[in-house]
Amino acid sequence: MLLVESGKRTFRRPPARIIRNTPTEVRIARGFDELLMVYSIRAAVYIAEQDCPFAEEFDGNDLCATQFIALFGDEPAGCLRARFFAGFVKLERLAIRKPYRRSTIAFDLVRFGIDHARRKGFQRFMGTPARAGAILGAVRRQANTGREEFVFSDHRYTEMVADFEPLSEAITLAIRR
Repeated sequence: MLLVESGKRTFRRPPARIIRNTPTEVRIARGFDELLMVYSIRAAVYIAEQDCPFAEEFDGNDLCATQFIALFGDEPAGCLRARFFAGFVKLERLAIRKPYRRSTIAFDLVRFGIDHARRKGFQRFMGTPARAGAILGAVRRQANTGREEFVFSDHRYTEMVADFEPLSEAITLAIRR
């Protein structure tokens, strides 16, 4: 780990060659410890860095959503929240800790979230935050903005929608003979 001076603060950051060459693991946050990792990352990114009010970041939807966590070794590096609605999935609250922002962790999280929802039979996805929306567009080239930009917590956002083909192995109630 490198010690990096940032103004008055010193923090540990893995060298870029290690970030590029160390595999990350993305999974559903299943236990209380992993949910605490997710909430800690979001607090660091949105509340501490972006000065987002607590009530806007933690809006009451966290316990009814699926939370994804990305680990760099044993260290929590990023997270993503997915909420499931009638006919679409909303990918939101993508947050990557500062030392890991030059990695592919954001793309890995969004792809994992999309794959998870597609296995559940969902085909339509919405990404609202600038980063999740941009990544959704990169993952699915035909992503449609179609919506006006809006400001939330002093940041500009544009909703993006992308449609995917259904998966043949999606979970269904169909009886297979």
